[in-house]
Amino acid sequence: MSKSNSSGYWLSKVRELHSSSRPRAQHKYAEAMDEWEAKTLGPWLKHSTERRRSFTTSSNFKLKALYGPSDVEGIDPIKDIGFPGAYPFTRGIYPSMYRGRQWTMRMFSGYGTPKDTNRRLKYLLSKGETGLSIAFDMPTLYGYDADDVRALGEVGRCGVNVSSLDDVERLFSGIPLGRVSTSMTINAPAAVLMAMYLATAKEQEVPFKRLRGTTQTDILKEYIAQKEWAFPPEAHMRLIRDMMVYCTKNVPQWNYISVSGYHIREAGASALQELAFTLADGFSYVDLGLSAGLPVDSFAPRLSFFFNSTMNFLEEVAKFRAARRIWATVLKEKYRAKDPRSLLLRFHTQTSGASLTWQQPLNNIVRTAIEALAATLGGTQSLHTNAYDEAWALPTEGSAEVALRTQQILAEETGIADVVDPMGGSYYLEWLTRELEEGAYIYFDKIDKLGGVIGAIKTGYLQREIADTAYETQKRIEEKQNVIVGVNDFKVEETQPISTLKIDERAQKAQREALADLRKTRDAASVRFSLARFRHSLQDEKDNCMPSLIRAVIARSTLGEIMQVGREVYGSWKEPMVI
Repeated sequence: MSKSNSSGYWLSKVRELHSSSRPRAQHKYAEAMDEWEAKTLGPWLKHSTERRRSFTTSSNFKLKALYGPSDVEGIDPIKDIGFPGAYPFTRGIYPSMYRGRQWTMRMFSGYGTPKDTNRRLKYLLSKGETGLSIAFDMPTLYGYDADDVRALGEVGRCGVNVSSLDDVERLFSGIPLGRVSTSMTINAPAAVLMAMYLATAKEQEVPFKRLRGTTQTDILKEYIAQKEWAFPPEAHMRLIRDMMVYCTKNVPQWNYISVSGYHIREAGASALQELAFTLADGFSYVDLGLSAGLPVDSFAPRLSFFFNSTMNFLEEVAKFRAARRIWATVLKEKYRAKDPRSLLLRFHTQTSGASLTWQQPLNNIVRTAIEALAATLGGTQSLHTNAYDEAWALPTEGSAEVALRTQQILAEETGIADVVDPMGGSYYLEWLTRELEEGAYIYFDKIDKLGGVIGAIKTGYLQREIADTAYETQKRIEEKQNVIVGVNDFKVEETQPISTLKIDERAQKAQREALADLRKTRDAASVRFSLARFRHSLQDEKDNCMPSLIRAVIARSTLGEIMQVGREVYGSWKEPMVI
């Protein structure tokens, strides 16, 4: 479908949600509810006031006191809700969900040197973690080496430092890549880290076809929310295109893009904005794959998603259900996908970092448990639970273990994994799912009219939408319309209440020394030749840069050297004024 027809498509989906041709709910119940409001609720409220003048969700949906069949009028229980493992997958992407296999417990981990993080990964695996998730430090996320002046003071601080293939080999030392699933949260230099991972697999003699895992690679959300880019948007999209083509042909089990709403939400977006902007990014990557000449069913099954789970419990559950329904519908109708796997929105969830408070940090254990419960009731495929001390610092081993135990308690002790979609059919939940779905289609139409996601980024539209929502949320907190326990109510005087992880300065020293040794011992001529080949590949739009990139990392070209070639070829980018 051409872009010129997209606007009509999105608005047709909104009209369809309200079509009078759909089955009607029981009108007698609606009349009975009107009578209840007039004769029971109304008189009650004359003598018993409500806590607030209005009740709303994070997406500003105004809430009634009670929901019933009339609120889900027009929702077809077969067409719209359906069954788990069947289109439109509202109730889950697999027929038996957690009755057959629990979600993957994938704890986000990384700090200091690769050896430090290697020890933490092995520790978590020994405690029952079932998948690896790697956090990188700021220099790595931006594509700078540990000895770059811009890396000073940041090496190993908020994640593991990686400057060369040697670092990746140390990171996964003793961890067989053919037997674990690895997620790497990396975006601007994603192609470089993917090349290093593939080179490490070669060193371990693991065939590429056996590798399982994910590189985040979602550069669009960087421009929208997290701000860690290196080149202009079109340049990054070209690199992602090359990754998609290369991995589709050579690394068939790898998810080369994890479309990420998490950071959009952490920047201040509502649940609706997270849903809409994330899926809009996802559709942009579908368009990118098609523009590269790939059939939609050859790559769509390898696109995965990464969502946030915050404290507005029921809205989060509804958001996950709406996301599955929209993705399946649009891939089937707009993109004409035939393979059922292309319709499956598979997603990882992380509990909200923004909801954690440095005040009374042990309360964060409760917050994380509630958010994890929303993610699992919403049907996530894998889950990271934040540690209670993360508002202060990176987690200690003890707090990371509590966070992992939170998931294990939910899985083993609560019974929530025994029934598929146990909240399905709730009048309120189904109403809210449809409201989120409708709101997302309206956003898609606005984005398309701005020239798609990149056009909306360049005008600052998406950034302003998030900034406005963040401002309104903060205002409600300051006015105590939104109560945050320990922050604006139920406060106590306290000194530093917990011990925190301290990142030793030796990490920076060790990484700089390792780089100095590498530069002395590597074959300088091979490095120069491989970087020249990579430069030529970038300059030839028709070439796929992944093979030359793999050769460059094997020659021991560093992350910073490779990214510098890209900066010289493509230049930099500055976002528009937002406020």
